Amino acid sequence: MKLVETVAALKSEIDAAKASGRTVVFVPTMGALHEGHLSLLEEANLVQDAFVVMSIFVNPTQFGKGEDFARYPRTLASDTEALSTLPNPPAVLFVPAVEEVYAAGTDAPLKPRAGALGSVFEGAARPGHFEGMLHIVSWFFEVIKPEVAVFGAKDAQQLFLIKRMILREFNDSIEIIEANTVREDDYLARSSRNRFLTELGRSFAPVIFATLIQVQERITEGELPSVVIAEASSPLDCPPLAKLDYLALVDKSNFSPISDGFSGEAQLLVAVVVDGVRLIDNITFYIQEPA
Repeated sequence: MKLVETVAALKSEIDAAKASGRTVVFVPTMGALHEGHLSLLEEANLVQDAFVVMSIFVNPTQFGKGEDFARYPRTLASDTEALSTLPNPPAVLFVPAVEEVYAAGTDAPLKPRAGALGSVFEGAARPGHFEGMLHIVSWFFEVIKPEVAVFGAKDAQQLFLIKRMILREFNDSIEIIEANTVREDDYLARSSRNRFLTELGRSFAPVIFATLIQVQERITEGELPSVVIAEASSPLDCPPLAKLDYLALVDKSNFSPISDGFSGEAQLLVAVVVDGVRLIDNITFYIQEPA
C-alpha cells in the first residue's frame, strides 16, 4: 500500500496501473475505519484485476452549521496501520489536504447537483450536505477516473444521488457496487459516529433496526404502509433520549414517497437522533400487488 497526498502523485500511480491493464476501483471514506469500511475494500478487491484506490478525507463542505466537523474522528495513524496489516490492502491510500481539494477555498460556490431531493430527509436535517457530498465525489471521480466505485448501502439517499450524478455527468461510465450494510451483533448499523453514543444511547440504538424489520413484516403481510409507519414511529420518538427525524417509505427507483397502493421495490428509511448522535439506517423489500 502506498500513501499519497497529492493529485500529481496519485495520477502517476493510476497511469501506471492502467498501462498494465488494471481496473481502477475507488473506495471513498472519511476515515475512522471500522468493519463497514473494510467490507467495502473486500468488495473492491473482488473486481477482476482490481487496482484499489481508497481515500480518506473529511470533507468540510458536507458539514453544516452546528454539525460535528470539528469533532469528527480523525485517526489516520491507526487507519493506516489497520490497512497495512490486511492481506489485501488498497494499492493506494489517497489522503489529500483540504487545500489540495479546494484550491479556491471551501467558501467557493458549489455546482448545484442535488436538486429537490437534496432538501428532503437527510437534506432537510442537514441543509447543503448533499451539495458538498456530491462535489467531493465528483472531484474524486474527475481525478481518479475509476471504472468502478464502491459505496455502502447504509447511506441510501447519498447512494441514489451519486448514481444519478454518474448518469447525468459521467455518461454512466462508472459502475457502482452497492455493498451491504455491516452490522453489530445486535444489528445496529456500523458507523464512525457510534463511538459517541452514551451507554444508555447504545442500549437503545438496536430498536432502530428492529423497528424496520417489524414494519417490513407487517407491510408484506398486507397491512397498509401508512398505518404501519404511523404506529411504528412512536417507539423511536421518546425524548429526551431519542428523537425521530423521519421514518419513511420510498420507491427505490426514484426515491419518491409511496402511497398505500404501491407495488414494487420499496426502501424504508429512518433517522433518529439518539443522545445527540444522528443514526440512519434503511432496508429494501418488495411490496406485492394487493390480492
